[in-house]
Amino acid sequence: MIVKEKYNELNALISLLDEPSNQMFDQIRKKILFYGIEAIPYLEDAWNNSFDNIIQERIEKIIHNIQLSNLKEYLKSWKEKNYYNLFKGFFFATKYQYPELNEDEIKEKIEKIKRDIWLELNNNLTALEKVKVINHILFDIHRFSGNKSNIDAPQNLFINNLLETKKGNHLSIGILYIILAQSLNIPIFGVNLPQHFILAYVDEIHEEKISSVNENEVLFYINPFNKGAVFTQREIELFVKHLKLKPSPLYFKTCDNIVIIKRLFDNIIYSYKKLGYIEKVEELKTIVTVL
Repeated sequence: MIVKEKYNELNALISLLDEPSNQMFDQIRKKILFYGIEAIPYLEDAWNNSFDNIIQERIEKIIHNIQLSNLKEYLKSWKEKNYYNLFKGFFFATKYQYPELNEDEIKEKIEKIKRDIWLELNNNLTALEKVKVINHILFDIHRFSGNKSNIDAPQNLFINNLLETKKGNHLSIGILYIILAQSLNIPIFGVNLPQHFILAYVDEIHEEKISSVNENEVLFYINPFNKGAVFTQREIELFVKHLKLKPSPLYFKTCDNIVIIKRLFDNIIYSYKKLGYIEKVEELKTIVTVL
């Protein structure tokens, strides 16, 4: 909470947002930015009480800059202290486009899918049977599917859109699949395959060692974009050969969550670049530097 003196100072600064001098306005803007996220409710209140388009536009840009700065701090903290929580990384990436997104509402939707999967699981199931349960609940009951008609749309890459429309691309569906599996102690992790994000079902291992797991510890691979179809290392070898890529052990190993979220941001950047949203592209490039 801003103390009374700071509140008065902040309101005084906001009242000066009609300053005609660009140089003076820049100083006012910097002082408001110093308050960070606490300034947003006061800026929104000022926006609601103003009928000046210039003032409203200035307020919108200041709020956006505060939200971007805040997002960078969240991501930095996530990378350093909380990277094992893949949901948080996915949520923060989505907050770029939807800064007012409610985390509890998103968690509740995921929890419902998780409960449906949990009800069908038991300790006697094999690894393959567990995957069949996840696939049935996720793709048959909840009707998630790959958005094959508009695969490059940025909407495919945000967790709220994925949960609402039930459509995504190989990366977003794959991330959701991992979040659900790991929340149920099922050892499924991402594989950073070029042009196609896939999953690996591995032996029971500790999260801190996941980035060093080699292909010998993978029981089988999963294609989240193709309704969780199961396949082997041989199919990856053929895929890499088809792309005319130099073979690499990384194509068969699991990757950590930082790699996954960085790839998510790279995909978002690519989508916006394709649409010509250059300002968003530049903003996202500065955000992803923290990863």
